[in-house]
Amino acid sequence: MTTTTTTRPRPAAVLLTPSAEARIATLMQAAPEGAIGVKLSTPRRGCSGLAYSVDYVNEASGFDERIETPGGTFFIDGASVLYLVGSTMDWVEDDFQAGFVFQNPNAKGTCGCGESFTI
Repeated sequence: MTTTTTTRPRPAAVLLTPSAEARIATLMQAAPEGAIGVKLSTPRRGCSGLAYSVDYVNEASGFDERIETPGGTFFIDGASVLYLVGSTMDWVEDDFQAGFVFQNPNAKGTCGCGESFTI
């Protein structure tokens, strides 16, 4: 008796909306020389403990999650993946502000200003 093991593709840790993918493409068009993508991380800061940070990245870590988008590569910091699994990242723009917005099912609370979250 032989057993065959098959693996299915692993879903991305974070779902990017079409608007977020378009914004990543715009950022990559204006990226500084040497940038290989855009990276999401969750550094410790703010009232609640963790914040979302999106920056250009010049080199990938072996632990980073990598999502290929039509406009460029999107990385998720390996240490942040557990805080972000199942999240949706969107780009929202209106008359007064513009920025990435996160729907994170892992967040147990946010600060009053929305800058940071807690797990």
